[in-house]
Amino acid sequence: MKPSFLRHLTLLGLFSFALSPARADEAKGVVFHDQNGNGLRDAGEPGLPDIAVSNQREIVKTDAEGRWSLPVTDDTIFFVVKPSGWMTRLSDQQIPQFYYIHKPQGSPANFRYPGVAPTGPLPESIDFALTPAEEPAQFKAIFFGDPQPATIEQVDYIADDVIAELIGTDAKFGVTLGDIMFDKLELFEPSNANVALIGIPWYNVIGNHDLNFDSPGDEDSDETFHRHFGPNYYSFDYGPVHFIALDDIEWGRRNAEGRVTYAGGLDERQLAFVKNDLALVPEEKLVVLMMHIPLTEMENRTELYRLIEKRPYTLSISGHTHWHAHQFIDEKDGWQGGKPHHHIVNVTVCGTWWKGGKDERGIPHATMRDGAPNGYSIMTFDGTSHVLDFKAARQPADYQFHIHSPNEIATADAEKTPVYVNVFNGSKDSTVRMRIGESGAWIALEKVLEPDPYYVETRDREMAARPEAKNHLNGPILSDHLWKAFLPAGIAAGTHPIQVEATDAYGRLWKDEKVLRVK
Repeated sequence: MKPSFLRHLTLLGLFSFALSPARADEAKGVVFHDQNGNGLRDAGEPGLPDIAVSNQREIVKTDAEGRWSLPVTDDTIFFVVKPSGWMTRLSDQQIPQFYYIHKPQGSPANFRYPGVAPTGPLPESIDFALTPAEEPAQFKAIFFGDPQPATIEQVDYIADDVIAELIGTDAKFGVTLGDIMFDKLELFEPSNANVALIGIPWYNVIGNHDLNFDSPGDEDSDETFHRHFGPNYYSFDYGPVHFIALDDIEWGRRNAEGRVTYAGGLDERQLAFVKNDLALVPEEKLVVLMMHIPLTEMENRTELYRLIEKRPYTLSISGHTHWHAHQFIDEKDGWQGGKPHHHIVNVTVCGTWWKGGKDERGIPHATMRDGAPNGYSIMTFDGTSHVLDFKAARQPADYQFHIHSPNEIATADAEKTPVYVNVFNGSKDSTVRMRIGESGAWIALEKVLEPDPYYVETRDREMAARPEAKNHLNGPILSDHLWKAFLPAGIAAGTHPIQVEATDAYGRLWKDEKVLRVK
């Protein structure tokens, strides 16, 4: 960023600093109470003590006057760890402005997508503005997995499919868990403008499709992300919960064909940041790790396990896979904590990459490979506990499972006719049962690892109807939340309801029915 541009941002109140140069090896500044809300430190506005500030490795607490100092290089991002009961300013796109980027030479100029413009000399003081905010112990947050638009048409899908119904939400903030884009980084702007309409602060995690692929290695692969969103990993508090956003995309590996690709993992600097960050977080707080690649797919995940497994309250959430699951990580994966760690692989906004037949609104159904619909999650936090709601796009909130069976069978075929129930937010602890009509006996369904036949049949039908199409659904996977049982013998001829009751990962009961015709 050039000095004139920096002065413009200061006038906008996005951050405040003096332009006189500081020591070349140290940055310093003040975290202050922005009493008039203009983002600038005016006369009489006090510094705030005991607030954490980081350079993405070290973390310091401000002194009694709100002052801080940290080591600096020619490529450093500083940020304030937003404390509970305080809020940073927001951009016009509702993106929290809690950081300052110091890149005197700017990002590499030969990248297809621009990064950060040269920022010039290190300011004498980098000041972070905070204003008081009421943050209750119980609150909601929205989690998007992989919106992943590759075209402006797909940006519009997101607007119509999920954003419109979220405008006016009572959630306190939202988070996109990576793959904000599908490689087309020029779409950050229109996408961010749409998300801003939801009307709440929106944080972002970097994904493998949000990178500068021109970069030969990981070091410069996040430059365009920096320009739009700031640091690629950071932390903040809201109410009684501590959130850590991670960058678990390591770009620069070579595959068997010699092409540059990525792997899941954290480098030494980021692990040091997490360790230093957690050292300042009381054990009675719930710590939520947010990442793109699931925890169980990170190469050096046990190093991260060592940092969190002794804490009594931890949770993690990711995207990336385009299926939804509740994983409970235990000693079989190298976890040494007293109880398994709960990791959520979040439902994706784009489902199966915006594939599938279009509905009456012109939007692909985008059913995920595990047979669950595309959508998003709403998580309710209450102290150290949480409950996650699976929200299918443009569906009622109580649409929580799908029943798959034939519409018509012969009486003699009942015992060999399976009924499948896909409980979208189900887990190993869920229970599912069914009965034929209100007087039928309840039958327990068994959790199975199979492809969802509904997804298989949908895919086969769409491929048969349009063999030439290039937007066919991807192949099915073994669904992590599928239950199966066979119809009972002796069903009388006629029309009957199949009544199903299912509990989700949090033990909540959901009900639905399907009509069966017997001849």
